[in-house]
Amino acid sequence: MAITASEIKQLIQAALPDAILQIDDLAGDGDHYAVHVTSARFASKSRIQQHQMVYDALGGRVGEQLHALSIRTSLPHIAPTPLSLIESES
Repeated sequence: MAITASEIKQLIQAALPDAILQIDDLAGDGDHYAVHVTSARFASKSRIQQHQMVYDALGGRVGEQLHALSIRTSLPHIAPTPLSLIESES
């Protein structure tokens, strides 16, 4: 039984409420996905720990309903303070 991108999104966002997700169905069969998960909860976690958090959110569906999953994780981008603002404060 395949899983939908919507179901994947719901599961991950239930575990990581701040997550920003990009989900691609790689084969169009609902069985092979790539996900890019951005979350502040990944701060201070190793890449392995970040991926484990995503696997945990899917609750054992990888290998069952979901045959293959490629995971990329990242922290939210925080725009640096423009140099002009720093100089004007000094």
